[in-house]
Amino acid sequence: MVSPSPPDVLAHVDAVQAALEGVGLTVYLGGTPTSSSWSPPDKFAVLYPDPGMAVRESLADERTHFDSTMQITCVGGDPERTLWVAGRVRRAMSQPLTVEGRQCWPPEDLGGPPLARDDDVTPPLWFLPVQYRICSTPA
Repeated sequence: MVSPSPPDVLAHVDAVQAALEGVGLTVYLGGTPTSSSWSPPDKFAVLYPDPGMAVRESLADERTHFDSTMQITCVGGDPERTLWVAGRVRRAMSQPLTVEGRQCWPPEDLGGPPLARDDDVTPPLWFLPVQYRICSTPA
């Protein structure tokens, strides 16, 4: 019997990004562009995934289940735009993700810290990190 391959974190990251883009959000992975010519849109999301864990499905030690936390930082030019992004994120993450060969649980909203202003950028931006637990099993 061939052992199933371990779960791929990148496929799950791609699924989260597709879900966010599917509700009309501009999404960056791991940070915003750093070129001096880049100017931020008035609202966007930044996805910060962790590597996840391949979790044992049984005492046979087949690590085919996937468990990860992904932070989605909602960013806007003012508090209202930032909260609008947070609403879109919650809409996108209210359904199970689509990952080929996997059955995904609905993402679990873990919340995050309060809305805050970033005065280290010009013009200042508001941000609101929200974390989600992402889990899947082989289909």
